[in-house]
Amino acid sequence: MSDHPDPLVEPVETPAPGPEERPRDSLRDEAPRKLGASPQDPPASRRAPFRSGFACFVGRPNAGKSTLMNALVGTKIAIASSKPQTTRHAVRGIVNRPDAQLIVIDTPGLHRPRTLLGERLNDLVRDTWSEVDVVGVCLPANQRIGPGDTYLVGELAKLTKRPLLVALATKSDLASPGRMAEHLLKIASLEDELGIRWESIIPVSALTDDQVDVVADELVKLLPEGPRYYPDGEVTDEPTETLIAELIREAALEGVRDELPHSLMVVVEEMGKRPDRPAERPLLDIYASMVVERDSQKGIVIGHKGQRLKEVGTAARAQIAALVGMPVHLDLRVKVLKDWQRDPKHLNRLGF
Repeated sequence: MSDHPDPLVEPVETPAPGPEERPRDSLRDEAPRKLGASPQDPPASRRAPFRSGFACFVGRPNAGKSTLMNALVGTKIAIASSKPQTTRHAVRGIVNRPDAQLIVIDTPGLHRPRTLLGERLNDLVRDTWSEVDVVGVCLPANQRIGPGDTYLVGELAKLTKRPLLVALATKSDLASPGRMAEHLLKIASLEDELGIRWESIIPVSALTDDQVDVVADELVKLLPEGPRYYPDGEVTDEPTETLIAELIREAALEGVRDELPHSLMVVVEEMGKRPDRPAERPLLDIYASMVVERDSQKGIVIGHKGQRLKEVGTAARAQIAALVGMPVHLDLRVKVLKDWQRDPKHLNRLGF
């Protein structure tokens, strides 16, 4: 990580503005447009105030952010992998409740960038921090808090427009009671050490669904009053093509060498229902490319006699079929785009 942050200012507590006085930032401006709908205000007869807003999870790579987001939303919308820096863009999940709508944003892990892609992902993280209402800082209970964690929290403390902060002791199922107690005390000590204030500190395990509901309740409690930004029932505004590409990438990440995940990108080239199929037996044709940076990486993805590519296709096809609700024909190709992570033209073309 980079040098330790400069001395931090003490937090200034001010009351959260109401919905009328709260400035509309880009997240709020974007939300209705992405679904082609206008914000839907709750019925005037509702007794309790309706709360809505944005929260994001931050943390070191592989801190459990994506898994927790999926657990909150109740379905898989963000891929999760043991490989660091799996998340490549800000994924939005929508939690709908009678009294609130919480939009959770899963961002890439903040890291020391080695490529132009890494720099752009870090910029995305910081831009998101300044626009959300609440930030959940994920601090895995099975790992000791280290310089990377203190650097990240210190960066949050330096924000001019600081969101409310909630500490999440993720992966609580992997920590003994004694280890958890030690971990929670260390998290609490960051308040004085870094000049921040936790609204709450919550142990949580997304894997065992332990205290996920408590996290949801706490995040909703901290939201301002506001409208419903997305229609009830929506769980994400991610395009289907993007979700499919991510499921393919997730399948490809398992069991590969450490250097490959950063070089692997998936693009859905074409997708559509096969026209000659009867309505009761639909089939979705998907043509996708897995993009790598070097010929040697292409060989790793394809494997001996194409075995690795076949395994990726089988695993991804099952996940995609569950997502779209019909059988899938998946045609996978592997392309080499030399040093795409460092080339501005390639990054722009790939959506970064």
